[in-house]
Amino acid sequence: MRVRVRFDKRGKVRFLSHRDLARVWERSLRRAGVRVAYSEGFSPRPKLSFGLALSTGYESLGEYLDVELHPEAGVTAEELPALVTPHLPVGMTAQAAIVLEPGTDSLQAAVQSSSWVLEVLGPDDAALAAAVERTLDAAEVVITVERKGKETDVDVRPAIVSLTPLATAPHGLVATGQGAWLEAELTTQPRSLRPAELVRALDPSWREGRALRTHQWTLVDGARCEPIPLGDPGARAATSAPHAEARAS
Repeated sequence: MRVRVRFDKRGKVRFLSHRDLARVWERSLRRAGVRVAYSEGFSPRPKLSFGLALSTGYESLGEYLDVELHPEAGVTAEELPALVTPHLPVGMTAQAAIVLEPGTDSLQAAVQSSSWVLEVLGPDDAALAAAVERTLDAAEVVITVERKGKETDVDVRPAIVSLTPLATAPHGLVATGQGAWLEAELTTQPRSLRPAELVRALDPSWREGRALRTHQWTLVDGARCEPIPLGDPGARAATSAPHAEARAS
């Protein structure tokens, strides 16, 4: 049985790397007594699959992990969050879990965009609002990015779904410096736009402070939704069948 788990990552635990996060989950599941299926071969590994990697130092209200449970695990998806949360580090909570239907797309393939709250260091509220308006009105926004050791000019305007200046910091965020707050939705397909790249696109002299991923969005039968809508653990997986987006179109 494959299970998809939603969890948060707040506070000091944001400094865990993606690889460290995988080790945390392996250890926490083991300490919780949850039997996980293992791969075959010379060096068996627990069958865990994470969604889009969260950069070190970033926080999130909703991260996702797919776990294949051992056939004799004796644990339901509904029971899993309460079992594993006491063994997770402070700042991480398993919020909900659902059973995945056979053929469900991977998180990497299913998530189309992410919503963020960003602290932008450098501008005041008026300067940030002006930069947002200028960016949204632009036909193209070209920046130089580095991918696999090579620099290339990329038009990032298609990757910016929405930008909204915020008067105050939401979700209990505390500013790290003098700056302004921004809510943004950025695509992850066909290429992702990183928050740091967005800030650079707004103004090369600005820097990012705190970054919080608030949502990850998929499409199912034409409807925009999260992989697990929080507060509705009985909902079907947002990636419940392959090619759902193609059918919707």
